[in-house]
Amino acid sequence: MKTIFAKSVPGRCAWEIESEAPKAAQMLPANLLRKAPPRLPECSELDVVRHFTGLSKLNYSVDANFYPLGSCTMKYNPKFTEYVAALPGFSRLHPMLAQLSRGAACTQGALQCLYDAERWLCELTGMKAFTFQPMAGANGEFTGVKLIAAYHKAKGRNRKKMLIPDAAHGTNPASAALAGFETVNIESRDGMVDPEALIAAIAEHGEDVAGLMMTCPNTLGLMELHLPRIVEELRKVDALLYYDGANMNAIMGKMRVGDVGFDVVHLNVHKTLGTPHGGGGPGAGPVGVGERLLPFLPAPRVALREDGSYRLDYNLPQSIGYMGPFYGSFGVVVKALAYMLRLGGEGLTRASEYAVLNANYLKKRLEDVLDVPYADRFCAHEFVASAPEGMRALDIAKGLLDRGFHAPTIYFPLIVKECLMAEPTETESKETLDAYVEALHEIIAQGKADPQSLTDAPVSLPVRRLDETTAARQMVLTEDMA
Repeated sequence: MKTIFAKSVPGRCAWEIESEAPKAAQMLPANLLRKAPPRLPECSELDVVRHFTGLSKLNYSVDANFYPLGSCTMKYNPKFTEYVAALPGFSRLHPMLAQLSRGAACTQGALQCLYDAERWLCELTGMKAFTFQPMAGANGEFTGVKLIAAYHKAKGRNRKKMLIPDAAHGTNPASAALAGFETVNIESRDGMVDPEALIAAIAEHGEDVAGLMMTCPNTLGLMELHLPRIVEELRKVDALLYYDGANMNAIMGKMRVGDVGFDVVHLNVHKTLGTPHGGGGPGAGPVGVGERLLPFLPAPRVALREDGSYRLDYNLPQSIGYMGPFYGSFGVVVKALAYMLRLGGEGLTRASEYAVLNANYLKKRLEDVLDVPYADRFCAHEFVASAPEGMRALDIAKGLLDRGFHAPTIYFPLIVKECLMAEPTETESKETLDAYVEALHEIIAQGKADPQSLTDAPVSLPVRRLDETTAARQMVLTEDMA
């Protein structure tokens, strides 16, 4: 597709509406002004509208298409939450208003939303308190790990080892490293954390183990059946257990992570509570803690006065400090709260049940064309499969693009050969899942009959098969793209 510059015709322009607004030349010092006009395309209004309307039609979104990305949970975001967050009483608030001496009186509704959202999340997870400052899931991970570091520091320890299973969420090692920890890989057995490998790692690193980062179910879509023993072994050395909330969509209403031994959790509210996927912002990654980590939460926190009013509490002397501006992405928190209030406890539980049902249906329908490890086990909200012998996951993914489907996650987790990781979520219908299954059956048949045709995929999209490594590392920007 050509850029707007390719449609430029010298002298062609749109009508400029007269305005009394000051021009840049009237407001800026002369040394900051351009010496020559910028080189912009010369197009009519119709040219511009048609160009960008055409671009918009190329966008792939969950509103229009199926996104089976495993470990990413790209599900439909109900529009009523957008309406709630856009209410003037929310959208026109200045974030500093609540900090002013009399500003809290003007922001009671907003503060109550933060307070109520925290109470809902505590009930959902079994945690004692939450902070909304983290701006995304990875930021929440980092916050959680910093809280673990603060706990050990307060005990006079300088523990440097963070244990991470090989089936953990992919960002866990990076978050731990960014927080100053050295990561220790814990190998899986039968698709789960091996308690014996964990015990061996604790024995090797002794009093240097700060904690273990994991999720349940894990990224293979399997419940960690050895969780009670894992908790027991960590408690022996006062190491903390971190829960990656990427997979909360499988257990809402079924298991509270605080009740089974986890000390800290971050939630991806876009994955679990129906808010938009950040896409660069705004996002939110609330972090919840158990009793041991309460003193270290970021400040401020919303507190309830005896008279029923709300205030900001900055009296947290052991706090790790700010992890994001103000109180996080307030609008996203409002959307998550609206989602929880609309569904209620029963609805949230049912959402998880449907997510798990859809994943198991999809897995069963694909067992005859894909190699599914641990096929005899009940999967959670996602499952992994391997491309058939002689075929590549990459080629299958590209073939799906030609058929109008977003590809599943590929080559993750690394412990599964030629991995395809799919998560249908609770919002997709049986008809959509059946169409996806049919497409995969067609692709596998095509790959076996004519391997080269699949290697050429996609053939129907504006951009064909790329050398993705070269494109990422040696990017060449041009005005016109064929």
